[in-house]
Amino acid sequence: MFAIALKMLFHDRAKYLGLILGVAFSTLLINQQLGIFIGLITRVGAVIVDVPQADIWVMDPGVKNLDTIFPLRDTELGRVRGVPGVAWAVPLYKSNVTIRTGNGELEASLLIGVDDSTLIGLPPEVVMGNIDDLRRPDAVAVSVDGFRKVWRNEPLSLGNIAELNDRRAVVVAIVKDSPKFTSSITFFTRYSQALQYTNNGRNQMSFIVAKSAPGATPQEVSRSVVARTGLQAMSAEDFRYKAIMYVVQNTGIPISIGTVVGLGILVGIAVVGLMFNLFVLENLKQFAVLKAIGTSNMRLIGMVFLQAAVVGFVGFSVGLFGATMFFETAGKSPTFQGFYLPWYVAAGSGAIAAAIIVLAALLAMRRVLFVDPAIVFRG
Repeated sequence: MFAIALKMLFHDRAKYLGLILGVAFSTLLINQQLGIFIGLITRVGAVIVDVPQADIWVMDPGVKNLDTIFPLRDTELGRVRGVPGVAWAVPLYKSNVTIRTGNGELEASLLIGVDDSTLIGLPPEVVMGNIDDLRRPDAVAVSVDGFRKVWRNEPLSLGNIAELNDRRAVVVAIVKDSPKFTSSITFFTRYSQALQYTNNGRNQMSFIVAKSAPGATPQEVSRSVVARTGLQAMSAEDFRYKAIMYVVQNTGIPISIGTVVGLGILVGIAVVGLMFNLFVLENLKQFAVLKAIGTSNMRLIGMVFLQAAVVGFVGFSVGLFGATMFFETAGKSPTFQGFYLPWYVAAGSGAIAAAIIVLAALLAMRRVLFVDPAIVFRG
């Protein structure tokens, strides 16, 4: 009987292809949009990820994310260093600057000022150059994607000169950083050098990044910093989560992507449900013949679910392959670098595809269960 069910399914190639495309399109849309969403919110905490040495971030009590910063007084650094449980603490500077390239073009970029002595705050992966050269005057390191965007069609090289806020900057190192949410051009320099590029006011220290001492958790030390200094302090993971939730709650990204995902689900239900009902309707006489020769309703139900399962498996596989190829291809460009398809998104889309197929099968089941075997003899 199950072989007959498969022959019925494969015989009507047009509807079989339509069912597969309906499931595949829904799967592709869901995976692509959710993958893009996760990639976007992951970029929100890229600056935190690039400082893996620090597990505590200290900032002004009013700071809600990485983009809206109220600078700290320089004296706050010493107070944080004096809190029990703090192994070390260094300043970190973050600001947006305008860069002028050699051909006169202007680009918006992100400037990160790292600790002068330890260079903590610099991404650990160095693609070219020596990070110790950052101690030279006017020395900066640039991200790989930033170099390719500023100096287009040029191979990676050192010694390139640019202007950061009308001040000379010499590239002495190229590093691999995490893709940022707002800008793909990131420059790194010493904290003292960063202040010369910006000079925004009396207080300029954006953050204090610290490391908890052995035997103390970041959360415990953070609470001690808050109690003793009155500043806001939290673990790196908590700060990254807070920055992500700020974007989720205060932008239209979740609604926009959620709407597209919802439309993908509705399209899948409508197309697959309609096509499967038409398929069952056109094969109603065959089901009636099987019922007339004594096939039980449970066996007929099994046949319909087998047909639905085959359609769902093939359609889901095609859609998942398309989504995977999208991220594999798009991920090679700087714009989509770091975007990927998490396994749990693929698993979730598989559950959605299964639900769509089961719903379509249940809708079609009514015709099969209540078909009158006598229609075989009515001509």
